[in-house]
Amino acid sequence: MARSDDDDERPIGRKKLFEPPLLETLSIAELESYISDLKGEILRVEQAIAAKRNVRAGADSLFNKKKN
Repeated sequence: MARSDDDDERPIGRKKLFEPPLLETLSIAELESYISDLKGEILRVEQAIAAKRNVRAGADSLFNKKKN
């Protein structure tokens, strides 16, 4: 199957990546720790997105691809 130019723009939600905990069962300290963990994961995902965008921009400029 050929790769589509829109592969990086495919909709999210096709699969659940993790099962969130039941918040009612966590203590305040555990909730604060969970928030910290989530913020770290958000930062990691944002860095992965930025890296993919940089690679894409480099490829686009290499092949002189024009954006619509």
